[in-house]
Amino acid sequence: MGLCFPCPTEAAPPSPDLEEKRAKLAEAAERRQKEAASRGILNVQSVEEKRKKKEKIEKEMAASGPPPEGGLRALLGAAVRPVLQAGLECSVV
Repeated sequence: MGLCFPCPTEAAPPSPDLEEKRAKLAEAAERRQKEAASRGILNVQSVEEKRKKKEKIEKEMAASGPPPEGGLRALLGAAVRPVLQAGLECSVV
């Protein structure tokens, strides 16, 4: 009559093993992370390929070393060179 406890003759339901429980929780966490990472992305493979390509380019740039000395001066326009030669500060927008 409204008892919260099982009858003494009934066995308690088996509880899951701790290892099984941890494995299930880990799988669920990984699944949630995958879903969150791909939320709003229609083509997940395309995004992964772009990310890998970007990482490859960054590694190549890091491996090539610093740019040669004075590499930016060749790109500056004639109007900016006198300002730089005079020692004045110049900000390019």
